[in-house]
Amino acid sequence: MDALLKSANALMGIAARSVIQVEDRVTSPQLRVLVFLAAEGTQNLGAIAEELRVHPSNATRTCDKLLKADLITRSEDPADRRFVQLDLAPAGRELVESVLASRRKALSEVLDRIPDDARAVVLEGFSTFADAAGASHADGRFLLHLSTS
Repeated sequence: MDALLKSANALMGIAARSVIQVEDRVTSPQLRVLVFLAAEGTQNLGAIAEELRVHPSNATRTCDKLLKADLITRSEDPADRRFVQLDLAPAGRELVESVLASRRKALSEVLDRIPDDARAVVLEGFSTFADAAGASHADGRFLLHLSTS
């Protein structure tokens, strides 16, 4: 258990450092919205509120700030104009990609320090662990939740 907790702390540190790199542009909840949209595509406010586990009015305020920063776009839902669709703007996609690239680089640096004969075993172990934890996305959402929940 100690080894698992130690590894979790290392992963959270990597995730936290990637969030710190963009904290001058977005808050942690705003970054969660951007990563969610990057992973899931166009969403409505209800889905974003559910993802953030907040009241819809809080999700609206968060998204309004992202709209003003030109990080997301808003359009009418063609199926029901009472609903709006939210999606990543190019600048939002770029921000998410920079955070995930930072995480990939940091993780790669750690993997490079693992002896070649152990690397495959470590990666298989992490893959099995992620599957058991229900982490179905390789896009960073799981690590983002660890660092901002």
